[in-house]
Amino acid sequence: MFDFLAKGGMLVGPILLCSVLALAIFLERIIRFSKLRQRGAGLAEKVSRHLDLGNETAALEDAGNSDSPMGRVLSQAIEVIGHDRETLETVITHATEKEVRGLSRYLQTLATIANIAPLLGLLGTVIGMIKAFMIIQQMGGKVNAAVLAGGIWEAMLTTALGLSVALPAMVAHSYLVAQVDRYEARLQNGAVMFLKTLAGNGRR
Repeated sequence: MFDFLAKGGMLVGPILLCSVLALAIFLERIIRFSKLRQRGAGLAEKVSRHLDLGNETAALEDAGNSDSPMGRVLSQAIEVIGHDRETLETVITHATEKEVRGLSRYLQTLATIANIAPLLGLLGTVIGMIKAFMIIQQMGGKVNAAVLAGGIWEAMLTTALGLSVALPAMVAHSYLVAQVDRYEARLQNGAVMFLKTLAGNGRR
């Protein structure tokens, strides 16, 4: 296998590096999201019940102890619960955006890998084709079919490798973006429930 890949030229190494980085990012994000899946579940409802009873201390304690994006958003919202509606909404929006940025970490890198991997493969193919035609020139135009065919398939190898890295990376990126969107929707629903609870209690 190593001998086979070595025939692809100097750009095989960067393409393989891209594949390792893409896999590492995907696994790290999957592990991260799996840990967050249960954290914060039902927290917005629990906090709302405390607020209905006028127990802000218990609401803040539950939110702070959850160690979840929802908990951090609600904690910051509870801390400014005595301020005007505009301030409260600004704090919630800022906290939500901060958590979404944290959830989206490394996704831009993954998208970049998906974009540059096929370009690296194409560049390797072009370099390989240049070498093949240089060999033809050195042979004085006497084309050796075996030499020419070998040079071409070695040149095309990098394109195949680049696409093999780019396609899974694109799928992984789309999947992770969908996961982030789902968590963002969950945070927004929790914030809306929080604001409705305050409005129902006549606090806003």
